[in-house]
Amino acid sequence: MTLSIIILNYNSFQLTADCIRSVLANMGDLQAELILVDNDSTECDPGKFLELFPSIILVRSGRNGGFAYGNNKGIEVAKGEFILLLNSDTIIRENSFQLSLDHFRQNPDTGVLGCRMTYPDGSIQYTARRFRSISWELLDMFRFIPLLMSYEKRSVKMLGKYFRHDRNMDCDWLNGAYFMFRKSILQKMPGNKLDDRFFMYGEDQLWCEQVKKLGFVNRFFAGTTIIHINSGSTAIDKQLALRKVMMKHELEIMRERKGRGLYYRVFHLIYGFKEGSRNAIKWLVFKMTGKLMR
Repeated sequence: MTLSIIILNYNSFQLTADCIRSVLANMGDLQAELILVDNDSTECDPGKFLELFPSIILVRSGRNGGFAYGNNKGIEVAKGEFILLLNSDTIIRENSFQLSLDHFRQNPDTGVLGCRMTYPDGSIQYTARRFRSISWELLDMFRFIPLLMSYEKRSVKMLGKYFRHDRNMDCDWLNGAYFMFRKSILQKMPGNKLDDRFFMYGEDQLWCEQVKKLGFVNRFFAGTTIIHINSGSTAIDKQLALRKVMMKHELEIMRERKGRGLYYRVFHLIYGFKEGSRNAIKWLVFKMTGKLMR
């Protein structure tokens, strides 16, 4: 078996069914298996997925242990040489799997591979990222400085929203909605599995940091594009609560990378001020206009 595609479902039957349908339609002749992990959904009996898609492998996790927990359950039964973690709110439109595998094999030092993603309206998602740092935060705060750089220099240094995602790029970390890696790499990871300390959000960055420590390169592949719906909550209180969780995880990852010394304390101060201000602006804009900032 070449590829094991793992999709995690939690109370999103229709969304997940649409995703599975698009995956099966674009597998081609690839030797692949599709593993659906149901994270103890209450919406309906997950057996309904087997009625619709009898070729898939259904794993019932037994409890909602979060994103990493559910994916590790899928990995336990995976037979593929490569693993692809695929969000249930994605739609495949082309032979993305074969194109990704070809690129992976042409670049054997790759640790994690991600691909180009768009929202349903066609706008780009900023999925190739740099790890946060003091210099990155300051440049992002005073963004007229990176805008004075050439696009080539700015895109490589900053990535994220400063990069058009129009070419292949080595990066620090990638969005977990399309997250491909060799299964064998898990034997070198903590606990021989995907680190599951976070219930949700920030796992992709944590895993990429651990993979980089092993000496691999994480790569953004622009040669294929998928749709990532990524609708999120429309409630401002939920969005702000989510951002607090993400900040907490970001700081934990920074402690792992830099320790708890002076660098971490300075970063904490700058990052906390920057994100706190952004959250306040986000709340104010919502109260004044009723619109949520993306």
